[in-house]
Amino acid sequence: MTTLPPEILRTARLRLRLVAPSDAAVYLEILNDPAFIEHIGDRGVRTMEAARTSIENGPMTMQRKRGHSMYLVERLGDGQPVGLSGLIKRDGLEDVDLGYAFLPGYRGQGYAFEAAQGVVAHARELGIPRLAAITTQGNTPSIQLLLRLGMRYEGRRVVVAGEPELNLYLMDLLDER
Repeated sequence: MTTLPPEILRTARLRLRLVAPSDAAVYLEILNDPAFIEHIGDRGVRTMEAARTSIENGPMTMQRKRGHSMYLVERLGDGQPVGLSGLIKRDGLEDVDLGYAFLPGYRGQGYAFEAAQGVVAHARELGIPRLAAITTQGNTPSIQLLLRLGMRYEGRRVVVAGEPELNLYLMDLLDER
């Protein structure tokens, strides 16, 4: 019997849990999805071994160091992985960043919004005072999701030197109780 990594939170239809090296296949699929590459970036992860290493050096390390990370999003009913969502601390942003990426077959079904709502609640529980989110300027579905979530557009920012400007959104968490 396989033991799943620890669950972080549940929503009506989803379970968000820690990402583990055993999730390398779905992680690899997400990172190489053309929409991920276009709107988030090409991480250069092309093999199962590289995916396992990326999981260990990315979400697993961030979880140990910061107490939050990107989480694997699964449907409650059947355990099917549908994407990633969680909290990231980027060097180029003052605040913790809400992140998400979903497999093509699971977009447009409300999973990203549902997971993001759960992650915002989780960030409040962790005592994070303000949450950021970034999008490329042409990523209309993400922009609409962030606005629906209640985030406010703050303008464009260069998050990584030498990279294009991104849209920055913010949400105060502790004042909204």
